[in-house]
Amino acid sequence: MKDFKKHFSVPAPPEEVFAALTNPATIQLWTGERAEMSTEPGTEFSLWEDSIVGKNLEFEEGRKIVQQWYFGEDEEAPSIVTIILHPGKKGTDAELRHTNIPDEAYEDITAGWVEEYFGALIDFYKE
Repeated sequence: MKDFKKHFSVPAPPEEVFAALTNPATIQLWTGERAEMSTEPGTEFSLWEDSIVGKNLEFEEGRKIVQQWYFGEDEEAPSIVTIILHPGKKGTDAELRHTNIPDEAYEDITAGWVEEYFGALIDFYKE
């Protein structure tokens, strides 16, 4: 199990970035895929045609998202994603922490965070 931490700069205010990460209609705009998402703790979510699934654990409007990501039946420990949003000079500074990523999924997950997840979100706001 490995952990991943990275900072991203998104050219939009934190409130918009929070909505883009939690509102199913807005998620669909920047991913091009239907999403199941709620800001209700305890609900399950699905992104990218079930490529990413898990449970929503905690939300602070415009500031923080905490989720558990599922990697199958044999998880040793919960894989927790925490995204903290701060106002930045050029929009939002996003701090990502993803803990307990299975070793065999680490390369795909970290590349996905950079290229697909935050990469697509940043591109969406640059347009």
